[in-house]
Amino acid sequence: MKTPEIPTFECETGNYHTFCPISCVAWLYQKIEDSSFLVVGTKTCGYSLQSALGVMIFAEPRYAMAESEEGDISAQLNDQKELERICLQIKSDRNPSVIIWIGTCTTEIIKMDSEGIAPKLEKQLGIPIVVARANGLDHAFTQGEDTVSAATTHRCPEYYPRDTNQQEEDVTKHVVGNAARNTKFSEKTGKLNRCSLVLFGSLPSSVASQLNLESKRQSVPVSGWLPSQKYNELPALGEGVYVCGVNPFLSRTATTSMRRRKCQLVGAPFPIGPDGTRAWIEKICSVFGVKSDGPEERESQIRKTLSDYLKIIKGKSVFFMGDNLLEISIARFLIRSGMVVYEIGIPYMDRRYQAAELLLLQHTCEKMKKPMPRIVEKPDNYSQVQRMHELQPDLAITGMAHANPLEARDIDTKWSVEFTFAQIHGFVNARDALELVTRPLRRRGNSISDCCSLSKQIVNT
Repeated sequence: MKTPEIPTFECETGNYHTFCPISCVAWLYQKIEDSSFLVVGTKTCGYSLQSALGVMIFAEPRYAMAESEEGDISAQLNDQKELERICLQIKSDRNPSVIIWIGTCTTEIIKMDSEGIAPKLEKQLGIPIVVARANGLDHAFTQGEDTVSAATTHRCPEYYPRDTNQQEEDVTKHVVGNAARNTKFSEKTGKLNRCSLVLFGSLPSSVASQLNLESKRQSVPVSGWLPSQKYNELPALGEGVYVCGVNPFLSRTATTSMRRRKCQLVGAPFPIGPDGTRAWIEKICSVFGVKSDGPEERESQIRKTLSDYLKIIKGKSVFFMGDNLLEISIARFLIRSGMVVYEIGIPYMDRRYQAAELLLLQHTCEKMKKPMPRIVEKPDNYSQVQRMHELQPDLAITGMAHANPLEARDIDTKWSVEFTFAQIHGFVNARDALELVTRPLRRRGNSISDCCSLSKQIVNT
């Protein structure tokens, strides 16, 4: 049997062209409904955050800005008193269940002791304060969510497995029939009773419900999500808890859950695209000792509904410049959908956390008989533009800064940030992902048709 082609990794020395991680407030304040965010930084941070939020600033989002001035930087002002004043105002205006402090480059440079100040104010206000250093020193803007989630893991309650004697009583009560059937039931439910499954990653409630339902179909119920919609609904973590991520940029949360809370990580591909969702479900089932029921059939059913999109992208080529750390998963999904991926640029990649995703990428390339794409960490954008000039891809998935220059070079583009906010997880949402990918290709097709029609009209006249 031919072994899958092993991916080759390259590292360039390009600059990071991405949003600041404090932009995570734009989606986390909607996910954690009873929260309030306090961003501690300069006026530039405030302008950047308003740009990220766009018109949502008029909807009074639950965030505040503590602007650092010259007195703060020169240590002439008392940081604790200033933060106390702002937090008291937040409590008066919003009365949140939790206040999340978002650190910035400024707080890192002046060495503000946020972790030392927070417990004192928390005791004074009677409101939990979570400190997250989601500053611009990270590799990609999506890692801001990772920082907040990792900080929140320390606030999750301790997990205590059910009492063993109680489990035996429950099994005795509910299991009837012959001995063989009883043994099979005990083997199937034993680990489920002893262990718990917690998913981490910020997804819209509708998408999270879909993944909960998919897991429940396999008799592996989800105990909770991190972050949760309500602060007091944070899942219990500890020994006996299996945690599984839904996004590839959450490596810090995975590490914190394992090292600090003694959880076990389910190393699964990410549920992006029907193929990724199937592999994600199968891995969870294998960890819990449950035989997966019907994910392959479900994947094939979903693919039949995508035929109109698959016809458009079949044989087309795509180039990822790198922006949000979702590149590997989306590239794998597009290869499975019939596209050729020339290069996957990615600002940063934790190869241990994404090991299962990389393996699925290898198998997908082998199955579809497509070449293994080149994977470039910290890509140099100038070199990438040169490579695109030579390769002439049909589509470039890129950050907003490079979209217009590439369009001027007659390369169709799609903003990578759109995949961050779109619903692309799970079986059902595969259409939304392909809608984003095919939109620029369809636009070009329509333009060509319009030009042909115009030419015919000129000839006829």
